[in-house]
Amino acid sequence: MPRINLLPWRDAERKRKRQEFAVGVVGALVAAGAIALIVNWQMQAAIDRQNDRNRYLKDEIAQLDKQIAEIIDLEQQKQSLLARMQVIEQLQRSRPEVVHLFDQLVRTLPEGVHLTGVKQTGRRVQLRGVAQSSTRVSSYMRNLDASEWLADPALEILETKGSGDAGSQFTLYATQTNPLVPAEDAEGAALAARGN
Repeated sequence: MPRINLLPWRDAERKRKRQEFAVGVVGALVAAGAIALIVNWQMQAAIDRQNDRNRYLKDEIAQLDKQIAEIIDLEQQKQSLLARMQVIEQLQRSRPEVVHLFDQLVRTLPEGVHLTGVKQTGRRVQLRGVAQSSTRVSSYMRNLDASEWLADPALEILETKGSGDAGSQFTLYATQTNPLVPAEDAEGAALAARGN
C-alpha cells in the first residue's frame, strides 16, 4: 500500500526556509555592521593620521615663518649697517675736503672782501660777505673759478647799501670739487650739487 504523508511538510519546509533566511539576514546584518565598524575605524585612523600631518606642517610653517622674520630682521640690520658704513666712509673721505675748503676760501679771498657767512649743503657752498666794490666780488669769483677745490661760482645777490663806504653785500654759490677724485666722479658730484 502506498504511504501517504499527511504531515504538513510544506509548513515545515517554509518554517525551515524562514529560519535560514532569518539567520542569513542576521548574519548579513552582523557582517555589514562589522564591515561598517572596520571602515569607520580605518577612516578615523586616516583622519587622525592626516590631522597629525597637518599639525606637523603647521608647526614647520610656524618655524619657517619665524626664521623668515629673523632673516628679514637680519637683512634690515645689514642694510642699516651698510648705510652707516657708507656714511662713515663718506665722512672719512670728506674730512680732508673741509680743511681744503676753508684753506681755499682764505687763499682765494682778495683784499677788500670779507666773508660774513659760509653754508654748505652737499657739495654746494653758499658764501655771503661784504666787499669794498663789485669789482672785488668779480675778482673773488675769478679766484674761486681758478681754485682746484671750488668751481662754478655763481653770483646770486649783489647789493650796494647807502654810500660807497658801506660796500657791497653779496651772496654767491660755488661747487666744492676734489682734484684727487677722478673727473667722472667729480662731474657726477657737481651735477648732484647743482640739482640741490
